[in-house]
Amino acid sequence: MNSPKNPNLRNHLLAISASLLIGAALMAIKFLAYYLTGSAAILSDALESIINVVAAGFALGSIIIAAKSPDPDHPYGHGKVEYFSAGFEGALIILAALGIFYEAWPRLLHPQAIPRLEKGLLLILGAALVNLGLGLVLVMVGRRTKSIVLIADGKHVLTDVYTTAGVALGLVGVYFTGWNWLDGAVAILVGLNILVTGARLVHQAAAGLMDKSDPELLEEICRVIAEHRRPMWIDIHQLRARRAGARVFIDFHLILPRDFLLEASHAEVKQLEKILNDYFQGQADILIHADPCMDPECPICGHDPCDQRRAGTTMQRLWRTDTLTCEGPHKTPGQPDEET
Repeated sequence: MNSPKNPNLRNHLLAISASLLIGAALMAIKFLAYYLTGSAAILSDALESIINVVAAGFALGSIIIAAKSPDPDHPYGHGKVEYFSAGFEGALIILAALGIFYEAWPRLLHPQAIPRLEKGLLLILGAALVNLGLGLVLVMVGRRTKSIVLIADGKHVLTDVYTTAGVALGLVGVYFTGWNWLDGAVAILVGLNILVTGARLVHQAAAGLMDKSDPELLEEICRVIAEHRRPMWIDIHQLRARRAGARVFIDFHLILPRDFLLEASHAEVKQLEKILNDYFQGQADILIHADPCMDPECPICGHDPCDQRRAGTTMQRLWRTDTLTCEGPHKTPGQPDEET
């Protein structure tokens, strides 16, 4: 595990460490607000902050593990631990929602007056502003570095902001109307909101662990390959790709002229590998299977002159996600080819 192999590691560690430390401080502030007011809504907000801190600590550990180099026991690396982290965080959010329901229901049925409400409001609003900045930074860094852990933690922190805003609005309503039952009602609404967020994170983590297709990643790879297309790269098919932490795994079949010697085919494969690896900043594992062309490919082949040619080039397929991910080198039945 070192920064040259993963230049984003330092940013990941700084971001998640900040989330852990700031989250712990804000949790203390929210529990102080609950101590002053006894509000069920503020307690619901404080309970979610506990989850923030625990999840950030787990995320920090997963980032360190994910950055470790592949070894004989884990030849594909350790990146998938990030999906475990995101799923764990989602499960904790769901658990927090259940705890909120447990605390809020009695306050809804048996409302109680809330003392020192103004002080409690000021404390949680200050915490919300800090959390807003933290959450936006985490999501921004996570999207730039393709880290599902940072994105998950950032979205969780932003959910905390929405939670606090909802709590604050409800308590303002209590302050001006005297309807103390709003305290329990707001807490239940908060619980429902974070329950949905937790379920989404669990679903996202499960999709990653099951290697669900990533349309954005496939489109990105297709664009890079198409931009660097060479005449002897006759066609590509069976493109597959997935992410695991910061790393990208790509494999596909590349059709080359059948009269190419092994050395020439190897050179073309290595050149395409380098293009993709450079694009993904050295964070790509690429496997390209070279296939020899056949006579039916002549009309879509841009390699000319060619001693093996049986027909002239008429049109070449556009290299898009639907064509590069197909099972074979020929067009999908009923789908016309398009000229490049």
